[in-house]
Amino acid sequence: MPQVAFHTLGCKVNHYETEAIWQLFKAAGYERTEYETKADVYVINTCTVTNTGDKKSRQVIRRAVRKNPDAVICVTGCYAQTSPAEIMAIPGVDIVVGTQDRTKMLDYIEQFRVERQPINGVGNIMKARVYEELDVPAFTDRTRASLKIQEGCNNFCTFCIIPWARGLMRSRDPKEVVKQATQLVESGYKEIVLTGIHTGGYGQDMKDYNLAMLLKDLETVEGLKRVRISSIEASQITDEVIEVLRHSNIVVRHLHVPLQSGSDTVLKRMRRKYTMAEFAERIEKLREVLPNCSITSDVIVGFPGESEEEFMETYNFIRDNKFSELHVFPYSKRTGTPAARMEDQVDEEVKNQRVHRLIELSNQLAKEYASMFDGDVLEVIPEEKYTEDDAEGLLIGYTDNYLKVVFEGTEDMIGKIVKVKIAEAGYPVNKGEFVRVLEDVAVN
Repeated sequence: MPQVAFHTLGCKVNHYETEAIWQLFKAAGYERTEYETKADVYVINTCTVTNTGDKKSRQVIRRAVRKNPDAVICVTGCYAQTSPAEIMAIPGVDIVVGTQDRTKMLDYIEQFRVERQPINGVGNIMKARVYEELDVPAFTDRTRASLKIQEGCNNFCTFCIIPWARGLMRSRDPKEVVKQATQLVESGYKEIVLTGIHTGGYGQDMKDYNLAMLLKDLETVEGLKRVRISSIEASQITDEVIEVLRHSNIVVRHLHVPLQSGSDTVLKRMRRKYTMAEFAERIEKLREVLPNCSITSDVIVGFPGESEEEFMETYNFIRDNKFSELHVFPYSKRTGTPAARMEDQVDEEVKNQRVHRLIELSNQLAKEYASMFDGDVLEVIPEEKYTEDDAEGLLIGYTDNYLKVVFEGTEDMIGKIVKVKIAEAGYPVNKGEFVRVLEDVAVN
């Protein structure tokens, strides 16, 4: 059996797509092997969100070439889409496919074996108007399944290269989404994470259909216990979406809403499409229907021209609106974006100092949020054994509102829904006491 090995860089969407590409290879009679071993084909799924992403991608490609100089080296993903010529110039690269036409990869491999000529299969992503169907009926990871519902982004924020790597908004056919959700539940998954490049924008390119309707349609999937939206912009939390959240039994009490900056002047330079007043109003509305829901966010610190005053606007906004956790990134120049050419780049030392201040705030807010649930009994889906601190017999998993909980339990509970009492709230983990297993439908 020919062997294929994968290496994925970057985001959840890339990991989802690697699983989809693996399904194609599996159907063609390949066996999957570890990336560090000798394989017949190596597939590197690259990232280009930062200049470092490009660099890491190149290192991983060279590593595969060294592992087995006779193997077919296939490079795909965002970096392949934006810079195919750079990748083709790396000695040993045989096939480059971008962020579409992944289904042609196996044909390209056959063609390469016959012709022995490198193949550049990257097309113009800006012309793509249809969502490329890639099915993933099951994942290597057994507890939380991702389900990709859209591709591309129309926002063109000044710091971001991704529209050039992924093209414009394309939503997946709702029937396909529901069909795949059903398949995933049949494979034993209780929780599905809806993911995409601009997930909350689902349906913007459709007539008479939107994200709120999709969430309702997913309610019909029998056995589906939790739906999580990987990320949603404040402007996409429409009144209709809020109504669905108010009544839904499956959409979780956790939304990841990217802020990027809490200063109107910085947001303008970023070309983000909301003001802080609009953002605050949406969050308030959300909390009216879902009291105590968890709101996590992304923040970019040290964007070109960010003054101490602008940073403090961000700091105070986050503190006052009580986000439950932040992902904090120092701004990093991405070649080819407007922000990389802006004057007033912020000093690295200042950036790092601001990052630390926000991380401290995030830790404090996360502890405060967790402490609200001290003594409560919550539903946890254990994901794996907890092995830190040389612990024995412990499991770790997430509640619907994204608290990480460690508790005593047995391996057969992994992937099931378990009632757990929060005995000691904390961050990054809460200590829990096992109460009972909610149901006995095992993950097969």
